[in-house]
Amino acid sequence: MAGLFAKSASLSLINLVIFLYLSCLTTNLTASTTTTSAVKTPSRLATKLIHRDSALSPYYNPNATIKDRAISTLKRSRARLACLGAKAGFSSDDDTRAGLVAEDSGAQFMANFSIGEPPVPQLLTIDTGSNLLWVQCLPCTKCFEQTSPIFDPSKSSTYTPLSCSSPYCTISPSDKCDPSNNCKFSHTYFDSTKVAGLIGTEIFTFETSDEGISTVPNVVFGCAQDNDGYNGQPSGIIGLGPSNISLANHMGSKFSYCIGSIRDPNYPHNQLVLGDGAKIEGTSTPLEVYNELYYLTLESISLAERRLEIDPEIFKRTESGSGGTVIDSGTTISFLATGAYYVLRDEVRKLLDGRLEKVEEPGVPSGLCYKGNIREDLTGFPDVVLNFAGGAEVGLDVESAFQDYGEGEFCMAVQLSPEGSDLNVVGIMAQQHYNVAYDLAASQVYFQRIDCQLLDD
Repeated sequence: MAGLFAKSASLSLINLVIFLYLSCLTTNLTASTTTTSAVKTPSRLATKLIHRDSALSPYYNPNATIKDRAISTLKRSRARLACLGAKAGFSSDDDTRAGLVAEDSGAQFMANFSIGEPPVPQLLTIDTGSNLLWVQCLPCTKCFEQTSPIFDPSKSSTYTPLSCSSPYCTISPSDKCDPSNNCKFSHTYFDSTKVAGLIGTEIFTFETSDEGISTVPNVVFGCAQDNDGYNGQPSGIIGLGPSNISLANHMGSKFSYCIGSIRDPNYPHNQLVLGDGAKIEGTSTPLEVYNELYYLTLESISLAERRLEIDPEIFKRTESGSGGTVIDSGTTISFLATGAYYVLRDEVRKLLDGRLEKVEEPGVPSGLCYKGNIREDLTGFPDVVLNFAGGAEVGLDVESAFQDYGEGEFCMAVQLSPEGSDLNVVGIMAQQHYNVAYDLAASQVYFQRIDCQLLDD
């Protein structure tokens, strides 16, 4: 009897252990399922930005000279300006022809992230002049080369095609449905290249600035499968424009970026912050949206603590939609309309002529160039200050107001808008050393001069 009792007790103990193990396993599986299904959009997402000329960029060419990079920057900025001008004057409610940007000119900053489950790593261009986030997808009838793997939505457990009845299905209003009632999109770029495919929702996982990860669920994005002529190293674009389909609005209504240096290929502190937890500090100025571009009210320009004699009407957008002042992440140098540019140029000449030898740079026909070294020969040169409505100021120090062309030469990094264009553009070079924060709900942009390293998590 004692032996039988011992055996029964032993079996009971074993059963108890098995029961507890299965209970624990079931609890863990339930918790895991609940966690996966209850993924929430984070209130703040900070990720590193990779500049086009960074050593981490797929565009990086270690053999390119300083002059090569400067001339390339000017060409891309001019191409971008042409695209912005076309978009500013385009009367439509969608992006179809106003476009985003010519693929090469808009690739100034990129970010790493992953898409789907299991996650597939991607590298995308960041663009405030675009709305839709899109990536190249399989199967693609026309594919372009990219550095990261091409995303295949059929292999992701979290991909969902977007229905034509969705309020986000607004990209191709004239032909927006496929035979299965899935939402289509098509973008024709300023250089006539094209990307097209279906719109869906997916989980995106970002590498955060503190080397962690942050997951964003239900992101509306374009799965580009017909990519005619597009040739970019990144696998697509993250649009941060004002539309309801942009990632900026999906994360809330706020985002910011801090650009510390675009000259140093090893600078690690350029960053983008998305969500209502973005750092919104500094002095603000009103933000206006027109044809999906961000406009600011530039009132005047100062040099050596003196406001230059420029007619403020030069900075305003006309009733027909021409002119005005756009702030942009895809243009490197800045541009001024004729009446403003020549006044600034002449004032700079008064300060430098006689001190430095003026030179003609063939690649910069309307530019102001000198022999010398920016850091050594421009010591004590006053900031060029952009004065915006509401009291906000952006000061361009010598590293933001001038660009090194190598071979002992430099040129002013503010250029003349081409003939026939009266658009003013505040490029990313002018925004160096600032945390630039957008509050879309309040229609305000904030400028805070800061060392971007201080913003690292």
